[in-house]
Amino acid sequence: MPEAAAVCAEHREKLEHIERVTRCAGQEQRRVLAEILSQNAAAEYLRRLGVSGDAPGADEAFRRVAPLVTYEDILPDVLRIANGDTSPILSGKPVSEFLTSSGTSGGERKLMPTIEEEMERRSGMYSLLMPVMSRQVPGLDKGKAMYLYFVKSEWRTPGGLPARPVLTSFYRSRYFLERPHDPYTVYTSPDEAVLCEDAFQSMYAQLICGLVHRADVLRVGAVFASGFLRAIRFLEKHWPSLCRDIRNGELDANAITDPAVRDAVGNVLRRCDGGGAALADAIEAECARPSWQGIIRRVWPNTKYIDVIVTGAMAQYIPTLEFYGGGLPLACTMYASSECYFGLNLNPMCKPSEVAYTLIPTMCYFEFLPVNNYVDREPDHRDLVDLVDVELGHEYELVVTTYSGLYRYRVGDVLRVAGFKNAAPAFTFVRRKNVALSIDSDKTDETELHAAVTDAAVNHLAPFGASLVEYTSYADTTTTIPGHYVLFWELRSPAGGTPVPASVFEDCCLAVEEGLNSVYRQCRAADRSIGPLEIRVVAEGTFDKLMDYAISRGASINQYKAPRCVRPGPVVELLDGRVQGNYFSPKCPKWSPGNKAVDHQWRRQEEDQLMHSPIELEAV
Repeated sequence: MPEAAAVCAEHREKLEHIERVTRCAGQEQRRVLAEILSQNAAAEYLRRLGVSGDAPGADEAFRRVAPLVTYEDILPDVLRIANGDTSPILSGKPVSEFLTSSGTSGGERKLMPTIEEEMERRSGMYSLLMPVMSRQVPGLDKGKAMYLYFVKSEWRTPGGLPARPVLTSFYRSRYFLERPHDPYTVYTSPDEAVLCEDAFQSMYAQLICGLVHRADVLRVGAVFASGFLRAIRFLEKHWPSLCRDIRNGELDANAITDPAVRDAVGNVLRRCDGGGAALADAIEAECARPSWQGIIRRVWPNTKYIDVIVTGAMAQYIPTLEFYGGGLPLACTMYASSECYFGLNLNPMCKPSEVAYTLIPTMCYFEFLPVNNYVDREPDHRDLVDLVDVELGHEYELVVTTYSGLYRYRVGDVLRVAGFKNAAPAFTFVRRKNVALSIDSDKTDETELHAAVTDAAVNHLAPFGASLVEYTSYADTTTTIPGHYVLFWELRSPAGGTPVPASVFEDCCLAVEEGLNSVYRQCRAADRSIGPLEIRVVAEGTFDKLMDYAISRGASINQYKAPRCVRPGPVVELLDGRVQGNYFSPKCPKWSPGNKAVDHQWRRQEEDQLMHSPIELEAV
């Protein structure tokens, strides 16, 4: 069978699979729960509950007695596995690795145990993406995809198991590295560039390959909107060097030192067949223009859409993406986490505000906890609603039972039912529970922010007799790349006292960062996906004016309290109008993977300056 016909047949089969499992969603869910319990029958956790996973009626027994749990509830079991206990604790099958969640517990990344078979399940979800997308965008098999993928730091637990982010796990797996040829998934980035642990070299290599193939690129993207915008900022900084290498047909000796990456990129450059000068001229003509509005469409003229996640915290990047994209659609395709892959957007070319994910009933056993229904008590498993019983327009917290050994685990995502694909619901992502600030994969809640701010203010301002009267914060993603946290501080100082030096406020910035969780610190110190934290000191009485504004908008004067986090708009404009000084963290906070000191991967001084200093986007 010719390749094109075979691919079309495979796409039809995948679409029929989606149709079948969503039509029989209730039946599939019952099968999945029974299969999970049977596979994990030997698990100590189920035995503790009194559930015989392979006995008749196990699913009913489980539904009757299994409690809702959070990560803190299962942490003792997770630590036993991490420390080398190989008995079947959570799963009946051996734990193959830990996936490090972007959420934290006690300031450290959560470790999600997973089994080898789960990789195949995740790979199967990826295989559904292009059949869905190609229904709406024809001809994607006639070119390439410039997807910017990166691996992150990993380590081994005391018991010897790898601990790494879920995407790093996938890129290092045979499912990615030994993937068969598929005309719909031909990437511009060589695998060697994706797997390079030096973030500068990886970015440089992937961008230069994407530029060489500019005429063939039909879609561009990254996993998160924040990551894709960092790549555009990198291009803005380094396009002269990239064009020089394309014109010369070889890499500058200082740009990439990794031998495998040099060889792979060298092979791509040699394919220019003497056309490097003309190609470099064309790219330079676009990059040298005063405005970078529409730069993606201009540099990659055949691009049909930008593929990035723009839901949840990533929605704040939509205006900047639209500026650089010049009208290109933003496609948001999949909903997944370290715990499990959940679902797909079956209408991927819709507007970002209309994105809804259809949960695929074969991925895990889904249950839902209605939101805002509990006043006098904590919710429990008796309140759970099945996948097929959720109601249109209602909001729920997602709860999953997985093949890897999570049982009625509260993921922490709040979803709203937006519609149905057959019997399977489609959800819009509403929010992450308790998250106040987020730039990239970080999730900072009000409690840890308050503790970090309080400690920094008390320890650094007290010697000058100054104190923190009030504060609030916001995630600034529109004026700098990468985005950064902004704190508005109103201070009280004694009359005639010594003014607080700028260096002390800088120390306060760093102290706040040191007090935040390990995911934030990794994003700052290793990934450089978050810029330095900023403190903007506002005039006395600013928060009184903020209260006046809130009351004028209908807030109760008796119940008003200053918000710990605000969104861009009139409130930020009010605060910015009263700023008397602004200060940035002078260096990165300390961070080490697996509690082992490591050298930062972004070694170059100029890149350090780029990623540490806020880059203003005046045109956006």
